Amino acid sequence: MHDTTTTSLPDIPYASPPLTSSREHLVRASDHLWRVLDRSDRVLGHLRIVADPLGLKYRAERLHLATGTFRVVGEFWRADDAVSTLRYS
Repeated sequence: MHDTTTTSLPDIPYASPPLTSSREHLVRASDHLWRVLDRSDRVLGHLRIVADPLGLKYRAERLHLATGTFRVVGEFWRADDAVSTLRYS
């Protein structure tokens, strides 16, 4: 079955989403993916831009080292919400 409700992002790098908190910062990992680091440069997880029919969403993810895949923590309309999920989970 084909899902017609999702859209894809163009293959261009997006600018880093601005964060209101100074507790974390982003480091680009790919065109639509950033590592979320705390003040001591410890990786908290990843922030990915994903396309939605209503606009761009921000997906909080964590890398599962044993399988080499990302595990979704949640999807949000604001980058700050996705980052705070990584901070507190």
